[in-house]
Amino acid sequence: MIKTNNLVKKFRTDDVETTALNNVNLEINEGEFVAIMGPSGCGKSTLLNILGLLDTPTSGELFFNQEQVEHYSERQQTKLRKNNIGFVFQSFNLIEELTVYENIELPLLYMKVSSSERKRRVNEALERMKITHRAKHFPQQLSGGQQQRTAIARAVITNPKLILADEPTGNLDSANGEEVMNLLTQLNENGTTIVMVTHSPSDADSSNRIIQLFDGHIITENMRQKL
Repeated sequence: MIKTNNLVKKFRTDDVETTALNNVNLEINEGEFVAIMGPSGCGKSTLLNILGLLDTPTSGELFFNQEQVEHYSERQQTKLRKNNIGFVFQSFNLIEELTVYENIELPLLYMKVSSSERKRRVNEALERMKITHRAKHFPQQLSGGQQQRTAIARAVITNPKLILADEPTGNLDSANGEEVMNLLTQLNENGTTIVMVTHSPSDADSSNRIIQLFDGHIITENMRQKL
């Protein structure tokens, strides 16, 4: 599904050049659950943003479904993301002025899905994430776990082939974090490819491959059996 060849990302200021990714070669197959680990500042989130076409590499190649995409126009990138990728962030990234229902519905509005189909899908997602009783609430009225479940519902409402999750339990207590990881595991078992950045060894236990980054390099890749 995803392949990178010698991916490099450098950030430049007037005085300093920092290499966030240094010749990263990576393949992620359809249906995998991959955890990316490493110390803060090693390039994990930068790599995830490039895989999700939220950022562009300085050099190197990025393939999505065997198509080279790093030089896509902004319109092409937006179309690919909209049709294929869901995002889950540590900070939830919900729109405070919209209800839970409206936050989940938003991607379908961008895709111009019909009103009846939007209603069906949103209600199904609310039920699946066990937040139907919170549909009319605003994000600030929710617990952290409820906010993250809302964010996951929004991420999966378009039936994406790939979910990119950046520290999805980072702002949650252990009970809510475990619940979120169970949801991601269920999505993966139903066929969704998941790439997750995490500091948590217990969260990484949900994956079937762990990639360790250090100073912008992949230093190890371990295939594993899920616990």
